[in-house]
Amino acid sequence: MSEVFSAAKLGSLELSNRLVVAPMTRISAEHEGEPTDLMEDYYARFAEGGFGLVISEGVYSDRKASQAYQYQPGITDDEQQAGWKKVVEKVQHSGAEMICQLMHAGGQLQYNRFYEHAKAPSEIRPKGEPLSMYGKADTWQKPEVLDEGDFNQILNGFVGAAKRAKEAGFVGVELHAADGYLLNQLLSTYFNERNDQWGNSLDGRLRFLTLLVKSLRDALGDDYIIGMRISQVALTDYDYQWPEGEDGFRYMLEKLRDAGLTYVHTSDINVNRKALKDSDKSLAEVATEIEDLEVIVNGGVTEYNAEDIAAKYPDVLLAVGKKALANPDFANRLKAGEDIADLDPDMLEPKPTIQHELNWRKINEGKQD
Repeated sequence: MSEVFSAAKLGSLELSNRLVVAPMTRISAEHEGEPTDLMEDYYARFAEGGFGLVISEGVYSDRKASQAYQYQPGITDDEQQAGWKKVVEKVQHSGAEMICQLMHAGGQLQYNRFYEHAKAPSEIRPKGEPLSMYGKADTWQKPEVLDEGDFNQILNGFVGAAKRAKEAGFVGVELHAADGYLLNQLLSTYFNERNDQWGNSLDGRLRFLTLLVKSLRDALGDDYIIGMRISQVALTDYDYQWPEGEDGFRYMLEKLRDAGLTYVHTSDINVNRKALKDSDKSLAEVATEIEDLEVIVNGGVTEYNAEDIAAKYPDVLLAVGKKALANPDFANRLKAGEDIADLDPDMLEPKPTIQHELNWRKINEGKQD
């Protein structure tokens, strides 16, 4: 029997298989952040293609400094919430459920219609250059340093956005603590040079994340799914490692679990990469050793390794990114043993918008999905 297509659970949610659509930035919302009809169809295609659970792209959580990109969706007002409700309903009608990924740009900001400056733990710019596919910024800003008022505002923004997500019909929320955005920056000794309660030690760097999880648990109830996508690496820095290594990562996960986290979503270049300092274990291996914490793994999941990953990590869900983008029906194709295409980078050039993808498919597949 296929391990991938065995029944699974996430919190109280029952799933027909272990395949999840990973969050992927599509910058296809209206300028004001409302989801579009194209986004409804885009997300529904994954449900129609056999995925039981879909995680949204990163959604900005407040109307100050959380937006990272132009045409990024938000969930901060009634219009945005109503737009997401339509997306969720179409996905549910097509046979799947959705989790809303909530994020704050931190210092990794390329466009924001509410606030001119990036906000970050310290005055540290991200490494490298902004990603040209996401537009606008040519260089990273020197960010403004978060003060106590900022932390309160950001916390309230996440809580308000999570409440809206629940009202819109999402079965859970996922906090984006990966890829170099704010929550990831707080955990990073490269970005976080603070000497106050929000830095200076692993407990300090973790403090806001545990406070945020506790606040969400209080606001959303005992049974609502609260997850966190977490990575060491940033979009422009694949080499960073937490100095505390395996023991530190284990400690992070235990503290987040105790704060009320339902699941952790590990993100790395490859699921099985030995990534932690002075350890031969991957993020996924350590995460699956934590009692009473559910796990989603992400990083290079394909038709060639999905069964092996599923067998290695029993009861863990597998988040599929590039292969799902190229094949919205990846789950159905994998189950049927049909051919599965690789992602053609041209599908995402010059911008990774849904409309550009549809144009590409019309030319290259002879039809418009």
